[in-house]
Amino acid sequence: MEQALLSWIGALTSIRTEVFWVLGATLSGLVSIHVLLRKREVGAAIGWIGLVWLAPLFGSALYALFGVNRVTRRAQKLRIKPSQASPRRADGAPPPPPVLPERFQPLDQAVRRITSLPLEAGNRIVPLRNGDAVYPAMLTAIREARHSIALSSYIFRKDEIGRAFLDALEDAHHRGVAVRVLVDGIGSGYFFASVYGGLRRRGVPVGRFMHSVLPWRMPFLNLRTHKKLLILDGTLAFTGGINIADENRVASHPPDPVRDVHFRIEGPVVIQLTAAFASDWAFVMDQELEGPAWFPPLAPRGETQARVVSSGPDADLRKIELVVLEAITCARTSIRLMTPYFLPSEVLVSALSLAALRGLTVDVIIPMDSDHAVVDWATRAHVDPLLRSDVRIWLDDPPFDHAKLLVIDDAWCFIGSANWDTRSFRLNFELNVEVYDPGLARHLDAFMKEKMSVRLTREHLSRRGLPVRLRDAGVRLLLPYL
Repeated sequence: MEQALLSWIGALTSIRTEVFWVLGATLSGLVSIHVLLRKREVGAAIGWIGLVWLAPLFGSALYALFGVNRVTRRAQKLRIKPSQASPRRADGAPPPPPVLPERFQPLDQAVRRITSLPLEAGNRIVPLRNGDAVYPAMLTAIREARHSIALSSYIFRKDEIGRAFLDALEDAHHRGVAVRVLVDGIGSGYFFASVYGGLRRRGVPVGRFMHSVLPWRMPFLNLRTHKKLLILDGTLAFTGGINIADENRVASHPPDPVRDVHFRIEGPVVIQLTAAFASDWAFVMDQELEGPAWFPPLAPRGETQARVVSSGPDADLRKIELVVLEAITCARTSIRLMTPYFLPSEVLVSALSLAALRGLTVDVIIPMDSDHAVVDWATRAHVDPLLRSDVRIWLDDPPFDHAKLLVIDDAWCFIGSANWDTRSFRLNFELNVEVYDPGLARHLDAFMKEKMSVRLTREHLSRRGLPVRLRDAGVRLLLPYL
């Protein structure tokens, strides 16, 4: 009897093992098919296929969470409506065509095709430094708004400055202004989103970008909206790198200060910024923003030519990265960039290296110590090809600077929310503004030059001990998700 029972248990175990093996192989096969059909990068495809065959359940779960792009927007939510297609000037005249030096015309043509947006003339763009200058200007604009307010922020904390924004938005809502607020579903708190709850209790329309408390409806933890955008009455906008948090008020000496640059924008390009917000609002809330409160006639406000470039893991995939690549290719004399996190793709590394090899001055400014030590470790293991090609990498002294700037040939600027890493260029929803303005370019160039005092060299990196080099190289393998 005992022998028969053992035989029966053995047979059952064998059958169960075979069933699990068949299920695992089936699951691995299905995931592999999906990877082969959807993943364009060979390295990523090989990595995912290897993982799901080595660990079918664990690998498939990870792929479902981080490898599948489920972010699709309906066609009508992506299509810019006729009322948004081009600025209507107050005098009824059509917008003038862009006037650019001959050397920038190929860049303009390429970016026009990448974005399907025109380069708009007649704008005024003013840089603002740190929350000390940015927040008072934004709060004043909110208090003076008469028709509409659109606000999107990756981080929006309910600290002292956050409560000031909450009060200003509530006051605007109660005086009849159409207020719409978007906060990221993770960046502004996944479990305890106090700002989101505070706005809802005050009756202010607010949405959380890609958030759900149900795990099976939250398969895109790594796809976030990183945009920082405030638009008032469809005529005045603020955008750049600054979130809403006390740490950005450097003059108040917070425990962990964060320096940054933001921009005040007026003119016809504001309609492109509003259209970008309207697309996000439709995606999150399934509501359209239309009419003169959001898209009024716009008059020229300055001499700057500008265009919005948005990107995300949907129909806008890689647009910011492609614009950066085209700008690097078109550069003739100099490329100077500043970013808080520097983990560019191999394609961008090659583009910068080739620019330096053909004689351009290429400067990259990164923090000496960012707010993410793991990113700093990976960066040290990532930059050797650039240093070999005479790209100059500079370490900015603390406190941490979160600014994202690119200036090419002292005439072309790229400003906004995108960092120089795969997360910003491939995963996040980002918004940058392309600017042709020699005056602004010279201002930003001078600002960056002040930070070029400590240079990172190959000799410095070679002095790291073997354990540190191994740590940095190992962390670098996580590059797509850092």
